[in-house]
Amino acid sequence: MKMENQTTVTEFILLGLSSDPQMQIFFFLVFLVIYLITLGGNIVIMVVIRADSHLHTPMYSFLFHLSFVDICYSSVTVPNMLKNFLAEHKTISVIGCISQMFFILLSAATEAFILSAMAYDRYAAICDPLHYMDTMSTRICVQLVSGAWAIGFFHALLNTVFALRLHFCGPNQISHFSCELPLLLQLSCTDTLTNQVVLLTSAVILGSSSFVFSLISYIHIISTILRIRSAEGRRKAFSTCSSHFIVVGLLYLTGFLQYTKPSSVSSVVLDEIFSIQYSVLTPMLNPIIYSLKNKEVKTALRKMLGKFKFLR
Repeated sequence: MKMENQTTVTEFILLGLSSDPQMQIFFFLVFLVIYLITLGGNIVIMVVIRADSHLHTPMYSFLFHLSFVDICYSSVTVPNMLKNFLAEHKTISVIGCISQMFFILLSAATEAFILSAMAYDRYAAICDPLHYMDTMSTRICVQLVSGAWAIGFFHALLNTVFALRLHFCGPNQISHFSCELPLLLQLSCTDTLTNQVVLLTSAVILGSSSFVFSLISYIHIISTILRIRSAEGRRKAFSTCSSHFIVVGLLYLTGFLQYTKPSSVSSVVLDEIFSIQYSVLTPMLNPIIYSLKNKEVKTALRKMLGKFKFLR
């Protein structure tokens, strides 16, 4: 394709969730509260886990890293979204947009594999408790977390390298609140077949492998729970397990649909709902589902608050 007579786009306009000024103020307040809850909840979890020696176990180590990823994930999109709700010019440079896209892909893939590591940890603890300390040694935990970040980085870098080869000549409006790769591909003036193949292949391979890994772990966990004789014990175990699996399922379902559906069936409303679910709501829900409902975390939090009262 010849580029001589085409204008090169240097910035994009993020149209956001609404053009109505009153709705923008409403959305600003809603997402500000969500972001503050996300930051507060995840920071509290990280501080409590670091402060209490009883929580220096593999499970809480994974929770610590999950909270850190959730803070990163939410912070990639929400602050810029909040700024645009109040800004007259909702622009972002092309490089800034691609950079945001990189960190979205990095955070999403890393989170998926940390959740898989957490599912495996629960499988080892519930299904094979006698060998738990050998199965989840410090070395293996470090390898699992490092592997999650390495896979996330590779996934983000691979797609970003191909995205940098795209040329944008207009239109420059993105009907969304963040720079997601599928939406950028729709605005490219150059052929995007290679980008689509790379995105689809990486999303399917990484997404399906991490999901299947989590699913197999949860199937073994559920089969073990079903053998618990106590009805109360089964109820408690299912309550915890089901809430975990719902969060994981929603994350995978919305993310998978967003990144693998063809552009011909793209819907602005669906795109925004999917993105809000996996990039805004999931980071807020994770500390509540995985940590603040946990008896040991609540005990450690009360002990820490008690020390602050004592210091007054």
